[in-house]
Amino acid sequence: MNLDAATALAWLRAFAGLVDERAGELTDLDRPIGDSDHGVNLQRGMHAVVAAFEQEAPDTAGAVLTKAGSTLVSTVGGASGPLFGTLLRRTGKALDGGDLASALRAGLDGVVKLGGAQVGDATLVDALTPAVEALEAGRSPFEAAEAAAEGAASTEPLVARKGRASYLGERGVGHRDPGAESVVLLFTALEQVAA
Repeated sequence: MNLDAATALAWLRAFAGLVDERAGELTDLDRPIGDSDHGVNLQRGMHAVVAAFEQEAPDTAGAVLTKAGSTLVSTVGGASGPLFGTLLRRTGKALDGGDLASALRAGLDGVVKLGGAQVGDATLVDALTPAVEALEAGRSPFEAAEAAAEGAASTEPLVARKGRASYLGERGVGHRDPGAESVVLLFTALEQVAA
């Protein structure tokens, strides 16, 4: 799948809209296993991303994603800013001249390098990995969003091995990772603009 600047802008605006709609739910997911701030932080960051695009919209898809990632890193505290910012920046840097699936692989690799998480650690990597793999296999954005949703659901029975939730050990079992759920929103937004 190729991505132009207009579609990249629409994707991130759609993601911001979904984060707005679900910020309370994301924060509620974070409450028992984190700092109770995931939804609010990501919402603030995505508002900043949209505002940055209103001032000046880049002219390539890669530049759109890179700018969005840099904005998230500079405006969002906690783990969300660095992780989602790295995902978007690395994806953006790899995107120009390449397809979205391979660029998202570079973004995923950046997230794994930054946070050290692997599939099975009850983090956003559990949703991001199958979504990226779906696109790499030539599946549709709809199927990638479904794969992300299945990955996010898979975090509920896991004992977290990374992030703040890892401090809870067995007490964290039964709680879905809010970062993984945010990845579902990211790929749902992609599905919406690719349709």
